[in-house]
Amino acid sequence: MSSLNLVPASTEDYRRIAERKVPRFLFDYLDGGSYSETTLRANVSAYQDITLKQTVLKDVSSVDTSVELFGTTYSMPAGLAPIGMGGMFGARGELQAKAASDALNIPFVLSTVAICSLEEVAQVSDKSFWFQLYMLRDRGAVQQMLQRAQNVGVDTLVFTVDLAVLGARYRDKRNGLSGGTSLGGRLRTALNLASKPSWIKSVGLGGKPHTFGNLEEYVPNASRPDDFQAWITQQVDSTVTWKDIEWLRSIWPGKLIIKGILTEEDAKQAVQVGADGIVVSNHGGRQLDCVDATINVVSDIKSAVGDATTVILDGGIRSGQDIFKAYALGADFTLIGRSWVYALAAGGQRAITDLLATFKAEIEISMALTGITQSQDIDHRVLKARA
Repeated sequence: MSSLNLVPASTEDYRRIAERKVPRFLFDYLDGGSYSETTLRANVSAYQDITLKQTVLKDVSSVDTSVELFGTTYSMPAGLAPIGMGGMFGARGELQAKAASDALNIPFVLSTVAICSLEEVAQVSDKSFWFQLYMLRDRGAVQQMLQRAQNVGVDTLVFTVDLAVLGARYRDKRNGLSGGTSLGGRLRTALNLASKPSWIKSVGLGGKPHTFGNLEEYVPNASRPDDFQAWITQQVDSTVTWKDIEWLRSIWPGKLIIKGILTEEDAKQAVQVGADGIVVSNHGGRQLDCVDATINVVSDIKSAVGDATTVILDGGIRSGQDIFKAYALGADFTLIGRSWVYALAAGGQRAITDLLATFKAEIEISMALTGITQSQDIDHRVLKARA
């Protein structure tokens, strides 16, 4: 069956459709990782090594997947992770994602390098959303964006700390997305675009402008994502230390979540500087290759910090059962990354909504067949002990 005629039932189905619909350089930007992509693959495959313990003859006629996080009740322990250039995969893609997350009552995290701006996303509904930010060399720009976030009602900041240098992503280089300024690179991009007329119509033309909405005032002459690349590269700050996070904590009045934690030591440091939460993350395998899959370290990190901070996990989540396993291993919440963008590229807001509904149903089924009716009761007891 052609992937374009496929009725999608899983993340992989949406991925196959997305691969056919979007230009190759964009698909590889979304789908790829750094170097040999060892961590990228491990993030996904590690979930398959975790075995559930089926339990029968329990009254599971009523199953509740809802959880409370930072004083807000969400329908399931998952939100939409920040993804750069989301609006290149669907017309004004971040707006569609925000609407889908609102419909299912889960948080949406807007990326610094989103196509749509803070102000545009805030117009989707009166429901608050989260904002992801990097420590830029221009600290004034950081302060300005924090103020803009406050102005539109953002009360939760997700601060990414694993970008001291940019990871090398070979797929991007091969496809001309990075270092593709040669004539050959430009020709490859042009030919690839020409092969995707439906994307050109719906996103290329229908989704304009293709700028990074949050950064427009800092790169005033930019008209497309490529134009922002040099500025962003210059702004990556390799001098950032925990002292800078202390400064951030002193000026940000809302919830502060530190994203990019992979060790118990760094998790404890985040607690010391006053983080309300951490995201156990390896940047989706896009920064340092050959580091641990996040699902393999979340239990030890949770044990190290206990209830002193909220532990969120991202990386490799491709199903509701993956969310269930992460929760059982100690994560208080999870963030869904690539999966929602595959769905966006495959079918827009409706596809994101359908995928999230599938994830929620998979959590419900996993709970029922392990004898659990309340999400807060999900713990290591639903997992089969490893030999």
